[in-house]
Amino acid sequence: MLTGTNKISNILLIYTGGTIGMIEDDQSGSYLPFSVESVLRFVPRLSELDVSLSVVSFDKPLDSAHVGLNEWLKIKNLVCDNYQDYDGFVILHGTDTMAFSASAVGFLLQGLNKPVIFTGSQLPISKVRSDAHENLVTAIEIAIAQKNGKPNVPEVAVFFDKNLYRAVRSTKDNAENFDAFSSPNYPVLATAGVNIKFNKAFITPFSEKRISPLMHIEKNVVILKLFPGIDDRFIKQNVSAPWVKGIVLETFGTGTVNLSVDSIEVLKTAINNGVLIYAVSQCNIGSVEIGKYKSSSVLKEIGVLSGSDITSEAALVKLMVVLGNYSDNKEIESLLISNWIGELTEV
Repeated sequence: MLTGTNKISNILLIYTGGTIGMIEDDQSGSYLPFSVESVLRFVPRLSELDVSLSVVSFDKPLDSAHVGLNEWLKIKNLVCDNYQDYDGFVILHGTDTMAFSASAVGFLLQGLNKPVIFTGSQLPISKVRSDAHENLVTAIEIAIAQKNGKPNVPEVAVFFDKNLYRAVRSTKDNAENFDAFSSPNYPVLATAGVNIKFNKAFITPFSEKRISPLMHIEKNVVILKLFPGIDDRFIKQNVSAPWVKGIVLETFGTGTVNLSVDSIEVLKTAINNGVLIYAVSQCNIGSVEIGKYKSSSVLKEIGVLSGSDITSEAALVKLMVVLGNYSDNKEIESLLISNWIGELTEV
């Protein structure tokens, strides 16, 4: 535990792994995970923050490529199990799948009114030029930030390279630079410069609600990305598999498709059999507007649901969470097209 001179908040740091906690192997040159204690050793001045910081770690720190549904539930459970004892949570996570994990935790933690801030780094904290130090320290500062005893950011968010993003609006779009993340269709929640400036108008307002987490995730969901020349056999193989319960359909532009009559019939049959098909745009900026063009009106006719301007990451995990916790198709459809926790713009 690290304690500053004027304790303001109790923060739980949850270490899942990722680049931030890796060290270079001298022989192979590959990055290998090491302990959370080693991570914190590289940030000795954490003790100067006015915070009581406790740490819990996955038994085996993971590259984020290996973080999936079970780990999303584990993070959710760690937050819930410690919810009454802490004022906020900081999740150290690899960058490659952080938008998926943060979105999933956001949907699972219904009724959340405390900060849950995901962060990581592009370079290991052991590297001289690492971005890990600033990301970690600022994420903790955001997690403890309060006004009149209420948290400034009572929602799940991603902090990276000076910007705080709503988790369900975030996407990783840069593997080369320190500004790895963006929020294409929603303003940043805060910007960290000399001071941390919170954009209050875009942050979920604090409320005296009780957390009521969802418990399940449906894994039988796929993403189907359309492309020029896509073959009917490919469509049928992905849509008609008996185990598939939900499909995120990545359309062109505002929802246009290049599907043949046969493929449209395959989609229609799947929907009639209870499969949920959720349309999103392949474009980072903008939204699906099913029916705006003739080539997208057929989707509306057969019952494809519009994801508006939701990201593919948030669409996938929203579909997983909704299918995992609700059984009535009409309720599921309503939830998918509705703005549940700030993940899309309703039209």
